[in-house]
Amino acid sequence: MKKIEAIIKPFKLDEVKAALNEIGVAGMTVTEVKGFGRQRGHKEIYRGAEYQVDFIPKMKMEIVVEDSMMKKVVDIITEKASTGSIGDGKIFVLPVEQAIRIRTGESGNAAV
Repeated sequence: MKKIEAIIKPFKLDEVKAALNEIGVAGMTVTEVKGFGRQRGHKEIYRGAEYQVDFIPKMKMEIVVEDSMMKKVVDIITEKASTGSIGDGKIFVLPVEQAIRIRTGESGNAAV
């Protein structure tokens, strides 16, 4: 199994989620996060005063899938979350050693 963590722009979440549902992704965890990468934040003007925004709002998606679905999920996130501009985000793929469903005790792929 693989855990896919994707940091994307907030307005792209619904589009990515809908596309993942279409291919049968059973579940995901989504968290509102803030951070920065190469863009290093940006300047904004509020009531005539300029200030630096260091941490940009993003959405973090966490999805655990079978190894066979990993490439398809990564491809969909890459396609649907892309705007072509700086700050589109990142995708991280990590190995998952074990997954256990608390309610039933099922483990492995059955728990996902």
